[in-house]
Amino acid sequence: MYLSREGQRKTEAFLKDKFDLVYDEEIPTRPTPRIVKPPLIWRYFLEIGQHKPAEQSADDYVVDRVMEVNTKLEDAFVFSSGKDMGVFKGVGYPEDVADYFCLEHYEGYLWTAHGRFPTNTPGWWGGAHPFCILDWTVVHNGEISSYGINQRYLEQFGYYCTMQTDTEVVAYAIDLLMRKHGLPIEIVARILAPPFWTDIERRPLEEQKLLRTLRQVYSSLLLNGPFTVIIAHHGEMIGLTDRIRLRPLTAGIKGDMLYLSSEESAIRLICPDLDRAWIPMGGEPIVGRLGRPLQPKEMVAAREGIPDVN
Repeated sequence: MYLSREGQRKTEAFLKDKFDLVYDEEIPTRPTPRIVKPPLIWRYFLEIGQHKPAEQSADDYVVDRVMEVNTKLEDAFVFSSGKDMGVFKGVGYPEDVADYFCLEHYEGYLWTAHGRFPTNTPGWWGGAHPFCILDWTVVHNGEISSYGINQRYLEQFGYYCTMQTDTEVVAYAIDLLMRKHGLPIEIVARILAPPFWTDIERRPLEEQKLLRTLRQVYSSLLLNGPFTVIIAHHGEMIGLTDRIRLRPLTAGIKGDMLYLSSEESAIRLICPDLDRAWIPMGGEPIVGRLGRPLQPKEMVAAREGIPDVN
């Protein structure tokens, strides 16, 4: 997104220096009465080619360049940087944003959406949901009161928060923990929404050791405050609430479709005849994976820390 033509000129010069430009275009939009003063929105299809250092992964190279644009180039910011995934966001009601970006022309097997009404952060195009880095996107209901310490911890790994919204730390934390550190979501959930110390003391000794280690190593990534997040990635969708469920999360299944939402009524608006709907425990992830139906025994295994045996 560009706030000025000069911002676009400088950013395009930067992209041509750091990548091989395959194709670019202004993102198709249509005039929508309730979408006013939109920024200029452009998309670029890029290849890394020989630009990155040999010792650096392609994903890390892209993350570094995204951070460089967002922190050093005026009037420009990257809000979507995935390979087979795109983010559409703006200031307006969700149906107006969808109309503005002509979403009826896009297809996908996984969609996330969010209507955000700002309370203590600015309402602007960059601060709208979803938040994205590479192929991870996050939508969030709640308030991350640990934003400051989360932000400072992530900066040690090259992630810089520039969108003036607490949700941004969740997207970067997920990328750090799941992509760079290779941790499964069941462990990541224990980092972001860990049990209380008094609960840990009642667990089996081996589980206590694991939970204490996670609390010590990743203490600065604990998310304080009420939150529900829905995380989307290639082939999977994940729902997670804070450990005492101060924000709601409802899961529903119909055939091979998984629905996650703050409220069951929103799910039933789309699918009135669900096979099953339930409310997960606080801090327990709900994971849906493409081509693999969610089974009740898997949910129990994730909750109890039991290996999943087929």
